[in-house]
Amino acid sequence: MKITTQFDAGSIIVKDLTHPDNIRLALRPDNASEFAQWFYFRLQGAAYTRCTMNFENAAQSAYPEGWEDYQAVASYDRQNWFRVPSRYENGVFTIEHTPLANSIYYAYFEPYSHEQHLNLLGEAQGSGLCQIDDLGSTVQGRDINLLTIGSQAESDLKIWITARQHPGETMAEWFIEGLLMRLLDSQDPTARALLDRATFYIVPNMNPDGAFLGNLRTNAAGANLNREWLEPSVEKSPEVYYVRQKMHEAGVDLFLDIHGDESIPYVFVAGTEGVPNYNTRIEQLQNQFKAAFQAASPDFQDEFGYEKDLPNQANMTLATHYVGNEFKCLAYTLEMPFKDNANLPDDDFGWSGQRSLRLGESILNAILAVSPALRRES
Repeated sequence: MKITTQFDAGSIIVKDLTHPDNIRLALRPDNASEFAQWFYFRLQGAAYTRCTMNFENAAQSAYPEGWEDYQAVASYDRQNWFRVPSRYENGVFTIEHTPLANSIYYAYFEPYSHEQHLNLLGEAQGSGLCQIDDLGSTVQGRDINLLTIGSQAESDLKIWITARQHPGETMAEWFIEGLLMRLLDSQDPTARALLDRATFYIVPNMNPDGAFLGNLRTNAAGANLNREWLEPSVEKSPEVYYVRQKMHEAGVDLFLDIHGDESIPYVFVAGTEGVPNYNTRIEQLQNQFKAAFQAASPDFQDEFGYEKDLPNQANMTLATHYVGNEFKCLAYTLEMPFKDNANLPDDDFGWSGQRSLRLGESILNAILAVSPALRRES
């Protein structure tokens, strides 16, 4: 048997591979920080052999509660991913699976590779409706790309959507793919109506370094980008620095920051209740948006999620809090599960890339519904 991780986003530590009934593994922390939860590796030479893979440091991971009721994903071809029997007991996360071929991949969630990211950019540009701009470079020299879709007229609503500040939350870029493909469909009436009144500014992957390195939450410098929005720097968090700079140039009327949550088995949003500029207008917009999103997708719900911040108690280093307060606009963090959506469970696939993609498509209905009220009166 052989386990390897020498590919885009690969990550695991092999402690002992002697016995297939006790393969001893450990989660590898991010390259410059202690966050550990993401894994992605290839197992070879174990066809028709019952394998028991024990992640011995699961209790010391970033979110130990994330292992409860969680099932890992696997794929033979890296195209079709499915859930495999998994359990969490006595601080050890265990996958028990009998591969049906000599080569199989296991991952924390369905990966979204850098090559897929580049292909997504190319497909978007090829639509003829999308302009790609380079905002700057990451710590390791990768491109920070912004997709602009719309006429960029001064009167247009400015809608900003960012994803994968936390690189291990790959469902976020699957979500962006779905949103983009629908928005760029000239035959889709919702997309056409939106582009008649709005310009979209989309960053499909805020953290390409962390994504390539197989990190869970940080960039190559060890920065948690979603804690950098008050004082980003070119040295430590260029991804936030350049995107924030462009936001101030263009303006923002709606901001959505797309994430995944390790523990909560639901799709939900977190708003700006605790920021200084929160007011009745924003509260009404939030309620209108959530109602429209629930109507657009049964996967979305508003019963379970994070506790709302008390007035003036928000952490202003978070993207949603900073942008919502700075631009006095509707701003939401959207969270999808790593596990499954408990409201609409799927035993074979759980929450998946395709479900994330469909959710991305459906959110355009909610954006359209709230768009007439987005711009505050001057």
